[in-house]
Amino acid sequence: MTIAQITDAIEELAPLACQESYDNSGLSVGSRQNEATGAVLCLDVTERVVQKAIDSNINLIISHHPAIFSGLKRLVGSTAAERVVQQAVAHNIALYAAHTNLDSVRGGVSEKMCDKLRLKNRSILQPANRLAKIAVYVPLAHAEAVRQAMFAAGAGSIGQYGSCSFSVQGTGTFLAGESATPFAGKRGALHREPEEKVEVIAHESQVGNAVAAMRAVHPYEEVAYDLYPLLNEHPGVGLGMVGELEKPLMANDFLQLVKHAFGAQSIRYVTSGGHAICKVAVCGGSGSSLTGKAIACGADAFVSADFKYHQLQEADGRITIADIGHYESEIVAIEIFYEVITKKFPTFAPYLVKCAENQINYL
Repeated sequence: MTIAQITDAIEELAPLACQESYDNSGLSVGSRQNEATGAVLCLDVTERVVQKAIDSNINLIISHHPAIFSGLKRLVGSTAAERVVQQAVAHNIALYAAHTNLDSVRGGVSEKMCDKLRLKNRSILQPANRLAKIAVYVPLAHAEAVRQAMFAAGAGSIGQYGSCSFSVQGTGTFLAGESATPFAGKRGALHREPEEKVEVIAHESQVGNAVAAMRAVHPYEEVAYDLYPLLNEHPGVGLGMVGELEKPLMANDFLQLVKHAFGAQSIRYVTSGGHAICKVAVCGGSGSSLTGKAIACGADAFVSADFKYHQLQEADGRITIADIGHYESEIVAIEIFYEVITKKFPTFAPYLVKCAENQINYL
């Protein structure tokens, strides 16, 4: 089992293209081609986590937070990040992270938070606008094969609908040069070909594969196609999620549910008064910037972490906010890694080690 096979399985769920621009998800240390002797699954790559990998003869650490986040200018062991990288390099341990890309997809961190609270009727809280349109011109008889190839590569999905496309017929013209091998027509003669313009939508992470699949079945030597970046929101990719409780709860009962579900030792919170809580928004990690979105979508409560004092005040009785802690909101990432890997590679399970360590303490 190579490191590439394991990380590719994670990226099937959470493509690297889904990460935020400031992030550093992916492989930061090591080689994708090395055989994996096992994997340590963790939230943060600490020196203790690396030592656990060394002691267990494991050469891959998969974390939610990247070991190298803001960049390293030197490796002299003066910071914890530098020492972690030094240890990893010295013992040939690969470091891989799935951070905001895992936060931004269905089945990711926010979805797992919804699972903990048993929320139903779920949707993305802040959909991303990372969509593109692929428009390709193809002879009529080959249009269906091209369409199906792009669907198979992941294009053509809009919300809960798949195999979405639009087509219009017209006439294409081309004049093949002397060294060309035209599919139709003759060299040096203007040719008119009845064609179909096939359009599909794809997430930007799917565009490369969709274009490659289209070109593989397209009959033309030179394929005419267009790529358009779109401002449309993608309903299946974005930060946070919102859903509904199985039954309404009063604030105190809801907060007790949250505390138990996430194993939080304490919760910082503000309430919206005596209103029952039905609709709940969640976001793993530092989700305070999405409070406005949570209020706008009609959520009665918002579960996330790292709220500042004045941000809690600004809720102004409009929504119950439960700050459960950064670690508590994102530790579910380990469960996701474990489920993805064991489902794809069942016999690899004995070589997985979960390493959950909260560096924040409470009195």
